[in-house]
Amino acid sequence: MARVVNIHPETPQPRLLIQAAEMIRHGAVLALPTDSCYALGCHLGDREALDRIRQLRMIDDRHHLTLMVRDLSEIATYARVDNSQYRLLKATTPGSYTFILEATKELPRRVAHPKRKTIGLRVPNHPVALALLEELNEPLLTTTLQLPGDEAPLTEGWEIQDRLDDHLELILDAGHCGIEPTTIIDLTGSSPVLVRAGRGPLAPFGLG
Repeated sequence: MARVVNIHPETPQPRLLIQAAEMIRHGAVLALPTDSCYALGCHLGDREALDRIRQLRMIDDRHHLTLMVRDLSEIATYARVDNSQYRLLKATTPGSYTFILEATKELPRRVAHPKRKTIGLRVPNHPVALALLEELNEPLLTTTLQLPGDEAPLTEGWEIQDRLDDHLELILDAGHCGIEPTTIIDLTGSSPVLVRAGRGPLAPFGLG
């Protein structure tokens, strides 16, 4: 049974963040609010939790997962970024974007795309997500909380509990945060390529 935590969407309570970070370090799979929609998340190094997320979403290892980081300083550890890519990232983060980038060897192999050796990375613009990342002091491995057969992500804490109570350890309920997932931009080539149009505007990439 999931523990449902009502957390303030703008000024999240520190004690709740400490408890959430501790649960993540001990293998919890959680639902958390972001600036686009709710996401599923787990510890980057937890193979079992990763497998559970893939089973919930019914996705295989060719589906890009997203490494959620608190700021750009963490990105270089897990992805190769040149000057032009960095300028684009700096201009559009934090925000509702996921960027496909070439993974470094610091990233666990099971997390990267098996053939392309790429990873999705994002810096969220939501107080709860950012505060949790700060408390955790490391990235979260995440994916959109959209279940197989659903047309849109789950967006209410009670709905997440109703559907996933037996499959999650923690639900950080910060109220409705939208149903539009991030815009996905592939930055591995010579120019940005739109993978999925979502909440983030396309104009900064010349794709509007």
